[in-house]
Amino acid sequence: MSLTVCLFPNAIGYTEGGGYLWEYLNWALGLRALGCELVWLEAVSPNTPLHEIGDMVTALQSRLERYGLSQCVALCSRSNKPLPKNTGKICRDLDAASEADLLLNLGYVIAPTVLRRFRRSVLVDVDPGLPQVWMSTGGLNVPPHDVYFTTGETVGQPGSLIPDCGLRWLFTPPAVFLPAWPPTPARSEAPFTTVAHWYGGEWVEFGGESYANNKREGFQPFLPLPQHVRQPLELALCLATDDDDVRVTLHQQGWRLREAHTVAATPWDYQHYIQDSRGEFTCVKPSCVRLQNAWIGDRTICYLASGKPAVVQHTGPSRCLPDAQGLFRFRNLEEAARSLAAVEADYDGHSRRARALAEEYFDATKVASRVLERAVA
Repeated sequence: MSLTVCLFPNAIGYTEGGGYLWEYLNWALGLRALGCELVWLEAVSPNTPLHEIGDMVTALQSRLERYGLSQCVALCSRSNKPLPKNTGKICRDLDAASEADLLLNLGYVIAPTVLRRFRRSVLVDVDPGLPQVWMSTGGLNVPPHDVYFTTGETVGQPGSLIPDCGLRWLFTPPAVFLPAWPPTPARSEAPFTTVAHWYGGEWVEFGGESYANNKREGFQPFLPLPQHVRQPLELALCLATDDDDVRVTLHQQGWRLREAHTVAATPWDYQHYIQDSRGEFTCVKPSCVRLQNAWIGDRTICYLASGKPAVVQHTGPSRCLPDAQGLFRFRNLEEAARSLAAVEADYDGHSRRARALAEEYFDATKVASRVLERAVA
């Protein structure tokens, strides 16, 4: 596919998050495998000192280098004010990036002056429900794109709890680049794991409700789970040094704890952590349950591709997500415990089904190809 695609993530400010980078890497590698020429465009504040911009670019390029993407990085302004002229000496600039056939926006917030430089633009909503809520309440201003995609099956559908903002939303599954995530054997004593920011999130005010939307709130009803299952459960969390009360509480409930910035700071560390796991156990942010977005996370599909069964919280009826075949979706503590036991009762079978699920629905080359076909039509 002889297209030049400009990928617009929002990664340059958080290069110490290996999992965060994989959300974009899976798309980038899938696009490249299709034969696309790739530009990785990041936005920075025009008020940032030039040496700080250089440090940020160097940090990002060091993460992308082993995937052959370090020379793809380009910069644009986060606002309508242009970047200093000397910024072009650090990496590619907007003039080079805007020659692309298509802008694929995964980072949402983009300056209108930047967006107008591209002949065709696509927004991909990777956190379904929240952008639509913010757009409908004025908390997020997204300039008009040509096509809108969402990874939430219910967005834009009749009866959805999520506002459509007067836009037509096309569904796309999230993407995982299968060659980077081969099936790997699991030790029988390895834990079920996940990686998360415990407090990362935001308050959501919508539909007369106000609630904290973070993993801590999502996990609260399930904290006693380790006492009800035989499998070891481990959380790799981003916690502050003074969060000792959180660590004590989780240990007392039977959870194993790791520091996310120790085990998953780089894309390759994150990959090794997932592939050394028995499977994934995770809860979702409350918005996914409240809004019933029928979403599956980009981290979970990396587990599935690696042949790791996943036990995740139910986010609504789905046309493609199973509830008990390689992927288990639970609604309460009892279902979570039964799901973990069911995985172990036929671990090899569910490992094969997990990989097959990734191959059928989440293969980045298939996902990206369908997005491109509809985007440039």
